[in-house]
Amino acid sequence: MTLRRARFWFSLLAAWTYVSSPVLGSELERYEYQRPEMGMPFRIVLYALNQTSADAAAEAAFQRIKQLNDIMSDYDGESELSKLSRSSGNSREVVVSEDLWFVLSRAQDLAKRSDGAFDITVGPFVTLWRRARRQHQLPDPARLAQARQAVGYQHVRLNPERHAVELLVPNMKLDLGGIAKGYAIGEALKTLRKSGVERALVEGGGDVAVSNPPPGKRGWRFELSSLDVTNAPSVRFLSLENVAISTSGDLYQRLEIDGKRYSHIVDPHTGIGLTDHSLVNVIAPESITADSLTKVVSVLRPDRGLRFIEATPGVAARIMRDPDGKIETFETDRFARYYEQK
Repeated sequence: MTLRRARFWFSLLAAWTYVSSPVLGSELERYEYQRPEMGMPFRIVLYALNQTSADAAAEAAFQRIKQLNDIMSDYDGESELSKLSRSSGNSREVVVSEDLWFVLSRAQDLAKRSDGAFDITVGPFVTLWRRARRQHQLPDPARLAQARQAVGYQHVRLNPERHAVELLVPNMKLDLGGIAKGYAIGEALKTLRKSGVERALVEGGGDVAVSNPPPGKRGWRFELSSLDVTNAPSVRFLSLENVAISTSGDLYQRLEIDGKRYSHIVDPHTGIGLTDHSLVNVIAPESITADSLTKVVSVLRPDRGLRFIEATPGVAARIMRDPDGKIETFETDRFARYYEQK
């Protein structure tokens, strides 16, 4: 459940002065940083009094992202997550770190709520689809059937008293690609706040979280991505503050065979990449929520996905899809409140 790399454009809306700290907004300067983390470019935009304080805050935020990647990467064989996966089928619990416990707990809660539309045990499927994209051929059905034996959120047992995890069947491979990045972005924003930075944006591979708006502005301006088709709707802009937005779809990471597109997002129930050519945006109070819910909506499709979002407090979603050459757009009622006011 890895996210595509998306391109985002940010500018600022002219509006009223927003003051949320003892420092007057007009005294703050804009600083921007970019660094590869978690296998993708991360960007931080922040407002601070001077270069020294800005550099220190950004460095602390990047270090927090790196720390979480060292814990939750499924590419790094020595990460805490990889070591946990290697314990599968051994009939023993593994005590995990607080960060990993938090993410696993959130993931399992969402898996139960969504009846498995979100499932961090899809690693065996994801491995096959990564190979399929490299070789430009569909996964072997026999291998998919074999992988299915190790997939299912019900095979993960959590022990809240010990913060311990047991993986119940052999050959499991946990994949936190649909939730860990959102958690890391949120933690980076928290780190900036601890450093005294109250106005910031953190972006990484399709996920964005923002705190208070820049000085003198109403919000951070966000351009919604669109489908790569000639009849795509005109560009829409959002104005965001103190929320997170995640975007997921098949624009950049996909496999095309005989004219059919297979998304990098795999349906945990079937082991097959999604094929409806869609783009999902979710806005939520926390980036871990926005990140994970884009996968739920993608797998559940518009009707069930939007009902799921409407039943989740404080969350909004938008879906654009092109299943048969005809653009379809769906939104929850709450999404409209974030559109830029002209």
